[in-house]
Amino acid sequence: MPVLAAVAVPHPPLILPAVGKGEEQKIARTISAYRQAMKFLSAYKPDTVIITSPHAPLYADYFHVSGGERATGDMMRFNAPFTKLTAEYDTEFVRELEQQCEALHFPCGTKGADDGTLDHATFIPLYFLNEVYQNYKVVRIGISGLSLLHHYDLGRIITAVANKLNRRIAIIASGDLSHKLLAEGPYGFAPEGPLYDRKITTALNVADFATMLEMPPELCDNAAECGHRSFVIMAGTLDGMSVKSELLSYEGPFGVGYGVAKFEIVGTDKNRFFGAQHLAKLAMLRNAEDPYVHLARQTVEHFVKTGKAPETVDALPEELLNQRAGAFVSLKKHGQLRGCIGTTQATQASLALEIVQNAISACSRDPRFKPVRPEELSELEYSVDVLAPAEPVKDEKELDAKKYGVIVRKDSRQGLLLPDLEGVNTPAEQIAIAKQKAGIAPEEEVELWRFEVVRHK
Repeated sequence: MPVLAAVAVPHPPLILPAVGKGEEQKIARTISAYRQAMKFLSAYKPDTVIITSPHAPLYADYFHVSGGERATGDMMRFNAPFTKLTAEYDTEFVRELEQQCEALHFPCGTKGADDGTLDHATFIPLYFLNEVYQNYKVVRIGISGLSLLHHYDLGRIITAVANKLNRRIAIIASGDLSHKLLAEGPYGFAPEGPLYDRKITTALNVADFATMLEMPPELCDNAAECGHRSFVIMAGTLDGMSVKSELLSYEGPFGVGYGVAKFEIVGTDKNRFFGAQHLAKLAMLRNAEDPYVHLARQTVEHFVKTGKAPETVDALPEELLNQRAGAFVSLKKHGQLRGCIGTTQATQASLALEIVQNAISACSRDPRFKPVRPEELSELEYSVDVLAPAEPVKDEKELDAKKYGVIVRKDSRQGLLLPDLEGVNTPAEQIAIAKQKAGIAPEEEVELWRFEVVRHK
């Protein structure tokens, strides 16, 4: 029997009266919607509730499923030690999920550390569910640092297990939204905070799982969201299903976004296999890469698999073969830098060879990272920056952080920073970072050079 229904809910501790001590009334709409969502789930009389929690044990490259027969939690760390509950785990479901993941070589199971207690992102949803329904067992699953597509695929595996065991399954995706909605909030304000919340609440309201799967990592990071990966696992459990959805409430009076949404399965829909659609879109983007990026990718994939530079590459345009220039090759994984190596001026006989050399260095010799592994190749994004000759400038007034890269020099020490980098908005910030990279003290005077780049991505 497939997944029957799902909800997405927040987990602010103060929503519980024993913790909030009256402050919970400031999110009364969230409380009302929470109870509506749990009443909705209870109507299906689920045998098992799968709860995805951002505060369960978390690993960069592994999804942890809580093992054992049960776990107990309380609100002691939030000054409410007598607010307690116990969750009985569905050990058969956990065992089957672990076996299926092992057969698929999917990084998920019970091998992570677990102290047998319930985190608050699990406790709070179950507290509200227990008000209206208790005849269920729990499977608690943490998120990971893996890609959003991995999270979506985990959801698909969960549904496969539910079908095999003929379980009546309900999904609870626990997660707050942005933590940066208000300057006076505990995490401050970032413009990405309200932007993320608008995008995710719109997506939740209409079950737009494609948007959730393709949300830019930098937007999620800058918004300091909590629940996005949790929501994406939930979306994966509903892959290929026709869904009637509704955003029941949204509030953010404390500077953190709280959204409550419900998802009713009403049939199947061949147009809602979003995981497969996402892979097809990535393949289309890869096929549309310009020759510079394609050369970098081809080089990295060949080197990681063989340990050697490619002897032949696909046909290249004349400017790559006849031009000489410095170039940087950057690799990103899940929106995070995975390697970046470059040259400020030409060191090879052609720009093509410059890119080949720096692509190999970026994937294997960047001292900040371990060498790229073969299983990571499908997750990498590439960019190639081709540098124009650098020119000296008198001071930072002649710099522009978006247009120009900067080189700082002091004796034999030199530091470089590319232009238009996320989070670097002023020439002063550029210079400070470039000095740090070169081991030059902040107060030391330096020679300044600027350069333009052509970015290929």
